[in-house]
Amino acid sequence: MSRAATTSDVFNAVAESRRRDILSYLAASERPVGDIVAAMELEQPSVSKHLRVLRDVGLVRARRDGRRILYRTNAEAIRPLNEWAATFERYWQHQLNAVKERAEKMAGESSPDLRSPNIEPDTKPKEKP
Repeated sequence: MSRAATTSDVFNAVAESRRRDILSYLAASERPVGDIVAAMELEQPSVSKHLRVLRDVGLVRARRDGRRILYRTNAEAIRPLNEWAATFERYWQHQLNAVKERAEKMAGESSPDLRSPNIEPDTKPKEKP
């Protein structure tokens, strides 16, 4: 079975890590392509290709400001990704709770209880110099 084109849906578009990086970068604010190129440390043609894929699936919007084109994320188009990932949140939360409980149990077993009868407090008076 052949893989779907990267421009077919948001899931295929974000399968590429550089596109996810660009989306994360644009989440903070609207940016011109030159800023994206500098931040991602990629060549301009590569960034432009990634932006085109992201625009084609609606994850990024562009607007002209004079001679510049400014890019920003389209939060509404990101919703399907968020909703899909949320289906696994219960599993992740369960796993994190299990790790936390185990860590707390291990910490409780390894730290001595100062009230334990096996541990005597230091009751010797200190000598004066």
